[in-house]
Amino acid sequence: MVRPVGAEQQLSVVYPPANHQTVADRIFLVGTAPPTGKVLVNGKPIERSRAGHFAPSFPLRVGENTFILQYQDRQVQLKVQRQDTTPVPPVGLAFGKDSLTPNVDIARMPGELVCFSAIAPPQSTVSVQLGKDNIRLFPQLQQAQLPANSALLTGRNQPTRQLTSGQYQGCTTLPELGNFVDGNNTITSGFTPSAGIQPQFQLILNGQTVTQSSPGKVTILSPANLEVVEVTANEGVARTGASTDYSRLTPLPKDTRAAVTAKEGEWLRLDYGGWINSKETRTIPGAIPPRSLIRSVSARRVPGATEIVFPLQVSVPVSIQQGDRTLTLTLYNTTAQTDTIRLDDDPTISRLDWQQVTPDRLEYIFNLKSQQQWGYKLRYEGTSLVLTLRHSPKIQNSKFKIQNSKFQVSDSRLPCTGAQQCAPTDSPLSGIKILLDPGHGGKETGALGPTGYPEKDINLLISKLVREQLEKRGAEVYLTREEDVDLSLPDRVAIIDKIEPAIAISLHYNALPDAGDAMKTQGLAAFWYHPQAHDLASFLHSYLVQKLNRPDYGLYWNNLALTRPASAPTILLELGFMINPHEFEWIVNPQAQQQLASAIAQGITQWFSTIR
Repeated sequence: MVRPVGAEQQLSVVYPPANHQTVADRIFLVGTAPPTGKVLVNGKPIERSRAGHFAPSFPLRVGENTFILQYQDRQVQLKVQRQDTTPVPPVGLAFGKDSLTPNVDIARMPGELVCFSAIAPPQSTVSVQLGKDNIRLFPQLQQAQLPANSALLTGRNQPTRQLTSGQYQGCTTLPELGNFVDGNNTITSGFTPSAGIQPQFQLILNGQTVTQSSPGKVTILSPANLEVVEVTANEGVARTGASTDYSRLTPLPKDTRAAVTAKEGEWLRLDYGGWINSKETRTIPGAIPPRSLIRSVSARRVPGATEIVFPLQVSVPVSIQQGDRTLTLTLYNTTAQTDTIRLDDDPTISRLDWQQVTPDRLEYIFNLKSQQQWGYKLRYEGTSLVLTLRHSPKIQNSKFKIQNSKFQVSDSRLPCTGAQQCAPTDSPLSGIKILLDPGHGGKETGALGPTGYPEKDINLLISKLVREQLEKRGAEVYLTREEDVDLSLPDRVAIIDKIEPAIAISLHYNALPDAGDAMKTQGLAAFWYHPQAHDLASFLHSYLVQKLNRPDYGLYWNNLALTRPASAPTILLELGFMINPHEFEWIVNPQAQQQLASAIAQGITQWFSTIR
């Protein structure tokens, strides 16, 4: 991590690590040296903060790049390898290494489009033999290259158009099972490719021919005999496509059943459209594609929430969409025979409507009394779907405030302690449960400041300071960790789901991808995922920027593990850039830390005071 030179550690570099490899076209060097004198990089002086910290950026050429940092008589040498991501066409009569797709076994329904690609020498004739069909692949001369999601964080979120050489692509639609034959054309009807057909790629160049089999096979599924699977994970991760690169959909509750309409490697496309990893499912032998009717719907009150019960014949896929004053539950493969719904006067729901959008897709629209939503959970009890909508914490704590208006307590999670002045019982935070998550910990250091100071330590320090300020205001505060320990992301999410706080905030400090400019990037940012968390993220972000007069790094919707919990409004705050030399001095300033903690607590208090 920190790489000092000499016993006095007068010059150190904490990023990049030794022999760093990257695909970025530039890199920043984060470190420190005594503030007097100059630090040179490859013989040229660099900008530093008052304390002597630095983070200059330099362009990278493809291949090895050497940087020599010098302070007085001390030196640090860094080597950074920039990797070339441009596909290189093969030389001679050959396909590019690992370039044939599909590169995993795939299965599709009849009539679906299947595409093939390869890298081959320019001026080649490339085709694929799939059964009796010969599919021509055409050269793709120009293609847009999408930036990574992280490019948004560096202000370089633009696709690039580049000339490609040797890229060949082509598509076809799969025939019905009875019209599919093997590669030798020996069967003309009734062929069932249950084991799949291996596409045969052919390359012709200068009168010479070479063939190669695709790594993946192609199978046509039978619409009358689809495999049915059941979700075995507590929350099956559903996505828009067949890899973790694709966006998430509403998690599928355990025991959800659906037919499989496509496969790609270990990924399954379920009949409602979402993809799930097969490791989170099990096959149900002999089951038919799940379809359900639904009749009456009822609601019941439980402590702090309302549960709505949807009796079904089978556990079908579902999704949730939150609006400003609505929550829409979609049931797939479901048809309504509903004549009766019981919903008494409810603290959260003003009315429940429904509509049959398509013959097998049904929507229930909850019209809500408040624009702010406080979390939901989905589960199956047998084949009955149970949707839990949490009540406002103000409703939950109304009796608490009355019953405890005069009490003296010593529990640090209650409104006051013997060492503190009791918070007024009419405080907006009186009796409110708030969870703070100090990011990273243990082996996960997070970002490093120029001195090597790890993010995990400042995350914990500031979380404890915020807890102290919130408890003075009457809140009941929980931390996911109290010490420097390893704590996985799933474990942190499980704590949120178990405690069910009114709000949860994950506290972090920031860094940048290699292509960023660490010297010029500062500021506070907030991240949210579910609409129920947007108002909190927006309010608190604006409040902190203005109250502390800090740079504004932005408000982001982001698919992060600590913004995804749906059981409570959950946000993630990035409170400054560890790698920025100037902002790092503010981050480690004890007075500034107290001001920041006080501002976070006061911002939370004001937000709760605005909620109706």
